[in-house]
Amino acid sequence: MKDSNFKMVLILCAVAAVAAFVLSLVNMATKEKIAEAYRQEFLRGLTAVLPEYDNEPDKTILEVKGKKVYVAKNDNKTVAYAIKSTSPKGYGGDVVVLIGIKPDGRINGIEILRHSETPGLGNNITKESWQKSFDNLTVKDDIAVKKDGGIIDQFSGATISPRAVCEAVDKGLTFVTKNVLERKN
Repeated sequence: MKDSNFKMVLILCAVAAVAAFVLSLVNMATKEKIAEAYRQEFLRGLTAVLPEYDNEPDKTILEVKGKKVYVAKNDNKTVAYAIKSTSPKGYGGDVVVLIGIKPDGRINGIEILRHSETPGLGNNITKESWQKSFDNLTVKDDIAVKKDGGIIDQFSGATISPRAVCEAVDKGLTFVTKNVLERKN
């Protein structure tokens, strides 16, 4: 009996070792491809929120208070900044928003990078027409849903998701305004 248990444990350990080895090979083979896919997705987001640029904003980075601010340039002149901002208050968890901000402090555009909101309701935050309602807003505008006294429309039956986006946008815009734009002047 002890001999049979020992053999089963030995076989289980061998199978686990082989599986771990195969998984490590797969990880090594796909690691760079996955990283490049994330980079391409992020670049699509940058293209959506920034005006025309001729540099690589994902590589032109200002480190400010532990946060990355991406700098878009055209003809060696800064045309906008971008920052990722997260709100933990989404209905399904974190909502990650990329915000493009012009040097005069106006929002150029936003893009939802990640969310787990309810399909058909909360995921309406990804609709371009709704995201456009943030264009040209500044820190002086009340970036909140109308239900909270702000200027952004929420969706019928789904206030939590737009509220989370508003929080992330306001937080990111305020950070860039105070820590990048006001320090340049």
